[in-house]
Amino acid sequence: MQKFLITAALPYANGPLHFGHLAGAYLPADVVVRHKRLQGQQVMFICGSDEHGVAIMLNAQKEKKNYKEYVDFWHKEHAELFARYDIKFDFFGQTSAKYHQEEVVEWFKLLHAKGYIAPKDTDQLFCSDCKNHLPDRFVEGVCYSCGYSAARGDECPACGLWIEASRLKNPVCKICGSHNIELVSVSQYYLLLSKFHKEFRHWFEPKKESWRKTVYPFVDSLTNENLHDRAITRDLDWGIDVPLAQAAGKKLYVWFDAPIGYVSNTKEYLRSIGSSDHYLNDWWDNANTTIVNFVGKDNIIFHGIIFPVMSLASGRVQAVSDLPANQYVNLEGKQFSKSTGWYIDAKAALDDFEADFLRYYLISIIPESADSSFAWDHFHAKINNELANNVGNLVNRVLKFWQKNWPQGIESRYFSQFASLPINAQLLESIKKINSDLDSYHIRKALEEVMAIGHMSNNFFSDRAPWAQIKSDESAAKETIAQSALLVFVLGVMMRPFLPTLSAKILAYFFEGEDESLIKEIYSGNLSALSKIYSKEEKFVLKKGPDALIPKIDDLLIKKLNDILKQKIS
Repeated sequence: MQKFLITAALPYANGPLHFGHLAGAYLPADVVVRHKRLQGQQVMFICGSDEHGVAIMLNAQKEKKNYKEYVDFWHKEHAELFARYDIKFDFFGQTSAKYHQEEVVEWFKLLHAKGYIAPKDTDQLFCSDCKNHLPDRFVEGVCYSCGYSAARGDECPACGLWIEASRLKNPVCKICGSHNIELVSVSQYYLLLSKFHKEFRHWFEPKKESWRKTVYPFVDSLTNENLHDRAITRDLDWGIDVPLAQAAGKKLYVWFDAPIGYVSNTKEYLRSIGSSDHYLNDWWDNANTTIVNFVGKDNIIFHGIIFPVMSLASGRVQAVSDLPANQYVNLEGKQFSKSTGWYIDAKAALDDFEADFLRYYLISIIPESADSSFAWDHFHAKINNELANNVGNLVNRVLKFWQKNWPQGIESRYFSQFASLPINAQLLESIKKINSDLDSYHIRKALEEVMAIGHMSNNFFSDRAPWAQIKSDESAAKETIAQSALLVFVLGVMMRPFLPTLSAKILAYFFEGEDESLIKEIYSGNLSALSKIYSKEEKFVLKKGPDALIPKIDDLLIKKLNDILKQKIS
């Protein structure tokens, strides 16, 4: 049986998440997971906190917290945020946990034994004032590629280049602020990517037609001629010990251990639920498993090159099947930045808005092929003009008319005529498109098609004008309302992967509890299954009266939020 193992980039346990994070990786993954489950597929959804690295060390030191206390705090914050946004992982683990350390050590030993890890002498920056080695984010300077003034020792935030810290111009120590920096020689262990170039290209080149046009060419350009060896150890006091006697005091660096978290978290999840499945044989190294990594474009190198090499060279797991990496979500046209304060805290936003409002807007701007931009005015318009007018207004008009005129129910025969309507062909085509788009990770397009069902349903209702029909032909009005109500039900079902809470509210008008088998049938396009809703009784009665399903957002609240952004600029 085909299985889907879906992961979302491990969030770094080093501060609050913003909308760019949610729209870039976590919401797209959640939508696809829900979609696959509605299709009846076997799916596992794995994530967890990325809890090692220099940035965590620096900030924990600033807050005078021990490292474990620091990462545990942010792990809890992130887990709670995901729950509030209805992003439901099967397991959300931690890379500081013992079970993860054990898995990482196994990977290191395999790669080392096969000759893909070896020590090398290398130049490293050293601060002569505070006497510290300066790997990665312990140092900043001018990017030697694009000239950005605050490039980090591991990456340039401006051009995305994976930085060689020793080549930074005008480097400055992030520990003490000194410019008194020199080059010294140190020995570190390297992942010998260069030795696996031929095998990597053999695996990678067939992805040309299936991987995104923003992903394949980027990876191709970086790997066409060769692969570069990368250091995987650091002289730090926070991380996983290198399991070699001659490497005492060295830690495995974060970019080596973090992606293994997908595998270790799978193992721990299966253990925690008492499953008989083996995490490798039944999932990660199973030919029937499709592995999909949802990440942002800043993670393409790790998930499209390094982790696949680690996977293939070790022989421990299959490499990723698909990598639907998204571009960046900006804020009012400028890149989100926690360090400068130019971001919107995703947690604070929930104080003002329902999670489904934020889910709807963020899904509508998922940057699948190019950078997109969050703006409060745009959010305001999308919710009030699309979600409230198209969906909320439809549900309210149809069900209020029903409740007002036939509170004791509408005879089942009026619903049964739905199958012969010409609109059925359009509806089936829309359902087919939604399923197809989500199968190929075109999530924005799929959401647009769901909203097209809303427009179609509104037009059907308005064209039939039941308020006029009822004056001369009550049967015709009943037929219109019965058929419009079934359109509302189908709309509620098709919204389920995107807005699960709103979907549940709509379906609750029609039956108590949830009939998952019926929902799956409708989602697959089996509209004849709609008869199961109304055929049990002579008359079908609404299970509850319609309420304010989608209240419109107040203009003054949006003005207030825009004023806060203006203050940040000034």
